[in-house]
Amino acid sequence: MSLGLCLILSPLSAHEAQAEVTILALGDSLTQGYGLPPEEGFVPQLQGWLRDQGAEVTVINGGVSGDTTAGGLSRVEWSLTPEVDAMIVELGGNDLLRGIDPAVTRANIEGILKVGQARDLPMMLVGFQAARNYGDGYKRDFDALYPELAEAYGAILIPSFFAGLSEEADPAAYAPYMQADGIHPTGEGVARIVDRIGPQVQALIERVE
Repeated sequence: MSLGLCLILSPLSAHEAQAEVTILALGDSLTQGYGLPPEEGFVPQLQGWLRDQGAEVTVINGGVSGDTTAGGLSRVEWSLTPEVDAMIVELGGNDLLRGIDPAVTRANIEGILKVGQARDLPMMLVGFQAARNYGDGYKRDFDALYPELAEAYGAILIPSFFAGLSEEADPAAYAPYMQADGIHPTGEGVARIVDRIGPQVQALIERVE
């Protein structure tokens, strides 16, 4: 092969290598796809949506049903295998269900983001909003931790995993897109969530060097 041909091909090869992106989705049952056929879960639908937009991407399903932020922190190190280029963090819903102190949730998520930051990974943080059954102070502290940590660690923020289900802020409007347990979305609900989150994940991919 001539030197001239090598010079022509080398930039293309580098571009192709950069186009292959692997994203770890570290989460709980919402990421894992609880109650759904495998192809209707969040990760397969997100990966399909991104590929339909032309992205060369693989999304790794790092969702564990029932996982808390403490569980996510305990496994983030070994979940971030060498091929991972970016990370989505979707955790905290089970902390809410258990009434865990928001300070504990904050510390655990911050620990996860520190691991990602140390590996120089672009990150996305998917949040939740607390109901008022634990009191106004709990809700204030819990709701604030996601935007504050996203800003501190330069992560793309998705304020609410469920925001794509309805333009209305009332969770009751989500009902047509939820499974019978009222906690996990149906396949159609996941599709709506992916439609909302997908463009932001595209922005995450663009941060990969």
